[in-house]
Amino acid sequence: SEPPPPGFDAFVELPRVCFWGGAEVRAVGNADPGRGRHRFRPPAHSRSDWIGPPDPDSNLRPIIFYAPPGESALERRLREARQEAQASNQRFWARHNRAFRQEKEEFIYSRLKAKGLEVRDESGHKATLNAEEMADFYKDFLSKNLKKHLQYNRDWYKRNFRITFLMGQVALVRALRWLRWRKKNVEQ
Repeated sequence: SEPPPPGFDAFVELPRVCFWGGAEVRAVGNADPGRGRHRFRPPAHSRSDWIGPPDPDSNLRPIIFYAPPGESALERRLREARQEAQASNQRFWARHNRAFRQEKEEFIYSRLKAKGLEVRDESGHKATLNAEEMADFYKDFLSKNLKKHLQYNRDWYKRNFRITFLMGQVALVRALRWLRWRKKNVEQ
């Protein structure tokens, strides 16, 4: 495993390497811990997709997709579909998680206030509700957001079927190209 480029020592390449869509994928650490956003750019010689640390709002890991120099129009469509899917997932889950945290805090505050309690106890710790009280919140939140989740799931399946179809097309084109190359080289 090659060391990270100078100035990016917070982005640590793990020894684990996966394969996804024909490109090498490497997991990396956080380059910008203060802001919680990645600002890392893979080295110019990299031929891999790079996976960053979880985003603090969405809890999804951003991916920097590798675009090879000789990328075909079909391969570009696949990469762009993957990038669009990532961006869409990022937007949905960031928005959803922010709403969840906000509504949860409001729920806890209102329940504590109804009981005549403060948000912090005498020792300065945050007051909490019991599991049954929080179950009411979780149930209400999921019920209220059911249509959003159903729409997200429909969109997710559409995007992923499209990506899978494009991956199949790319794999078929590459296999046919390899077979033509092999036939040409065997005949010589």
